[in-house]
Amino acid sequence: MIDSIGKKKVFTKMDLRWGYNNVRIKEGDEWKTVFSMPEGSFEPTVIFFGLTNSPATFQAMMNDMLRDLVVEEKVVVFIDDMMVAMETEEGHDEIVEEVLRRLEENDLFMKLEKCV
Repeated sequence: MIDSIGKKKVFTKMDLRWGYNNVRIKEGDEWKTVFSMPEGSFEPTVIFFGLTNSPATFQAMMNDMLRDLVVEEKVVVFIDDMMVAMETEEGHDEIVEEVLRRLEENDLFMKLEKCV
């Protein structure tokens, strides 16, 4: 990832709010994550922190959603952190807007206080 941004000069750093909690567990597979509580058992409907493959599953979802921009080395993604990196300001805003559009389409939201 560092090699891909080495010559870049214009950056926008973004951080997602509620990362893993945005990934729906496949319908019918909720029983695989059941845990017991004094009130009975609980079957979550979304991935939560602490599951073995939560980070890898979320990373795969983000990679898939932004695949073309990652391949073109315009966006770097690490779990819930993203960076738009360009050599010049030309086209930078359009890439940021495209990333935001895709996130919105997938009901993902930014934590504005952590974006620069």
